[in-house]
Amino acid sequence: MDAPTTTPADGGGPGGGSGGGGWFTPTRDTTRRPPETDPRSADPAAAGQARPAPPRPGPQGSGPQGPGPQGSDQRRPGTRSPGSPAAGPQQPGPQQPGPQRRPASGNAPRPSADALIIRRTLAEVEPSADAVTAYFYGLLFSRHPHLRSLFPVAMDAQRDRLFKALVTAATRIDDLPALTEYLSHLGRGHRKYGTQPEHYPAVGECLIGTLMEHATETWSGEAEAAWVRAYTKISQIMIDAAAENERHAPAWWNAEIVSHELRRRDIAVVTVRPDQPYPFRAGQYTTVETPWWPRVWRHYSFSSAPRADGLLTFHIKAVPAGWVSGALVNKARPGDVIRLGPPAGSMTVDHSTDSGLLCLGGGTGIAPIKALVEDVAEHGRQRPVEVFYGARSDQDLYDIDTMLRLQKTHRWLSVRPVVAHGPSTGLTGDLPDAVRKYGPWNAFDAYLSGPPGLIRSGVDTLVGIGIPAHRIRHDSIEELVAAGE
Repeated sequence: MDAPTTTPADGGGPGGGSGGGGWFTPTRDTTRRPPETDPRSADPAAAGQARPAPPRPGPQGSGPQGPGPQGSDQRRPGTRSPGSPAAGPQQPGPQQPGPQRRPASGNAPRPSADALIIRRTLAEVEPSADAVTAYFYGLLFSRHPHLRSLFPVAMDAQRDRLFKALVTAATRIDDLPALTEYLSHLGRGHRKYGTQPEHYPAVGECLIGTLMEHATETWSGEAEAAWVRAYTKISQIMIDAAAENERHAPAWWNAEIVSHELRRRDIAVVTVRPDQPYPFRAGQYTTVETPWWPRVWRHYSFSSAPRADGLLTFHIKAVPAGWVSGALVNKARPGDVIRLGPPAGSMTVDHSTDSGLLCLGGGTGIAPIKALVEDVAEHGRQRPVEVFYGARSDQDLYDIDTMLRLQKTHRWLSVRPVVAHGPSTGLTGDLPDAVRKYGPWNAFDAYLSGPPGLIRSGVDTLVGIGIPAHRIRHDSIEELVAAGE
């Protein structure tokens, strides 16, 4: 589908637009720029900044060179190059931990001193986020040009995703379980880009140099030390997750296209055969790279539950300026080979309960909903599944025949098409409004898949009619926005 906690989009990503973006995550196919290098991504001066002076090597025995900030050719006392992997096992955090969290009013923990410093820095640079991230990449590529090959040609979307990933990680610095879950996913996913442990110190060095250049009001030796500690923790979690994943999974899978069916002029159902077993769960998504756009990865949800023959199917919608989606719909043919990243996403069925499933799918967001229906059927549990399939018009209900066939096969399944405009054989109006007319849904777990607007309005509707937030599953809205075109 036009691809993940669970939706992407280059015409088929998670949720009917899938892995979170980070420092080494090449952009999804979301940019409208022509396929040429953005000059701002290669030169800090193009972002309105002075070119940084080349850094001098750090002291002997200190590992990779230090932060080397603009206007300074040596580290401040008491700091070290962040993210430097050591020989043998490494502690995930600094030798000098920040203050322990203390309970504040109620049960909410009080932010640590490091967290408060980091948030003040972010608050200062956030208004100029685009310039800050452009400067960061210019610094990274000028000091470490060999890293440029890890990234796609156009960097617009990458800059946006960098800052969002940075904010996400920094705001979770005191919540180790949430931080570990988020960064472990990034660390595993970054393997397919060729990221190695030795790359992380370079990123940390340039991150510190960028913040020092732009956070002029809040930067200090104390701030630098807090950021070094935070980045050391962040990078080590990602390195450890990648190393653990390498023991049992490849960095990517090659997959041959065995079927390519055009459902509409702009929508294709693509089936592939991976070169080795590909483990996933219904409702999850993956990333796809095509031979036509190397290093550009897009998110797409699986449109079926795992199959005995090992084949995987995706619903792809070509969108304007969508490099990957356009290639998969208009260029791809049986025999072509694409690459798949690892599976991701938590929009999966809890088979330990008999709760009903309330599923809202918009556009190609119906793909993972179909997979969930197949998953329930394969487990043989007689639990009600209610599907609301939203589209702009009847012509956009490209997979309605498949869904109605499933409804005839399974008595516990109900499928209601909802069309926003014009006459329809189903319901007419907005998808959330249609859901309100039925129910009650108190005993149901909810699943939403589609564009960001549908996810937001759907969550508001479901919470408003009494479904607890922890029983509502969907792909990350931030990921959907980052992937939107």
